[in-house]
Amino acid sequence: MIITIIVFLLILSLLVLIHELGHFFMAKKFGIKVEEFGFGFPPRMFSKKIGETIYSVNWLPIGGFVKLYGEDEAGGGKLVTSNKLQVTSRDKKRAFFAKSAWQRATVIIAGVVMNVFLAAIIYYAFLGISGFKTTLPLLSDYKFFGVNQTNINEVVISAVSKNSPAEKKGLKPLTKIIAVNGEQIKDSKRFIDIVSQNKGKEIEIVYSLLQTNETRTTKVTPRVSPPKDEGALGVGLFSLSSAVLNYQTPIQKVFSGIIHPVNLMGYNLNVMAQLVKVSVEKKTTEPLSQGIAGPVGIASLTGSILEIQNLKEKILNLLNLAGILSISLAFFNILPIPALDGGRLFFILIEAVIGKKVNQRIESLIHTIGMIVLLGLMALITFKDIGRFFK
Repeated sequence: MIITIIVFLLILSLLVLIHELGHFFMAKKFGIKVEEFGFGFPPRMFSKKIGETIYSVNWLPIGGFVKLYGEDEAGGGKLVTSNKLQVTSRDKKRAFFAKSAWQRATVIIAGVVMNVFLAAIIYYAFLGISGFKTTLPLLSDYKFFGVNQTNINEVVISAVSKNSPAEKKGLKPLTKIIAVNGEQIKDSKRFIDIVSQNKGKEIEIVYSLLQTNETRTTKVTPRVSPPKDEGALGVGLFSLSSAVLNYQTPIQKVFSGIIHPVNLMGYNLNVMAQLVKVSVEKKTTEPLSQGIAGPVGIASLTGSILEIQNLKEKILNLLNLAGILSISLAFFNILPIPALDGGRLFFILIEAVIGKKVNQRIESLIHTIGMIVLLGLMALITFKDIGRFFK
């Protein structure tokens, strides 16, 4: 558990710090005064001032932040100070709000660009290690671009009965059945037939965990007389389509690190749209909530990855997790959601169109409301993840 938390925090901190470094570097380039660059969030553990910037390490080790001079007053064009504090004309020119609309927009977009760049680097490494070939569960009829795609059908365990032969051998839900006694399994009927033909006899099952793709082998003996409503192995099954993505040509390999995260983001949004549709049709948020995970859910997935015995598979899955989180962070941050980068960018674009800044109080109020809503959603998702974890 401790190792899982440490690895999860390292991944999350890397993604957020890279994001904040984008803001930091562009702010420095445009001469904006950076008051503080922090690792983690306050309360502060210790800090050191180098030049005009405080570099701090904080007690909450989740990401980091950049505090720009005059950022909170971005819409107002003025600095609120105490009577004792004098603001020089030079400092005022270096305030975030004092810069042109395109400079402020560039500073904001820089964080998103850094996450996109990081995702590309991660996926070049991921695909290089995996031989430019990977497999994804196909949860919707989706066509990936810029890559050779082959769709295959697989058999997946959906449930395992208590005290069944399957449970005693460690088989769990969301496990793909690859082969039985050396025969490749492509449909549930053939799997059931083989098990039925070998009641009381030991069979060898090759399987992999759906979340990690780690391949394992076990030997199990199907029951001759199973309990009522249970099969010989005590498992429930469902069919799953998967997409085998193969970046084969030189051009595909050269652009794979860029194309693959874009493909993943497009695919995830497609699946999310399907979940929203089902939720609306059934008038329940359950399908949608099952497809969303917060920090607890991601930490739980990190723990599952760390349990993988094969070092190569473990590294690949950690890279894949970091890559999809990085591209997701970039995508959702650029959306015009109040309190996020996209929300701030939206007000700057309005300013560029109408030729004047939006009223500071209105902008601040909207960002505050947005932050409250986001924190509320995060709390709900976290509560859901905790319940799912214990379940």
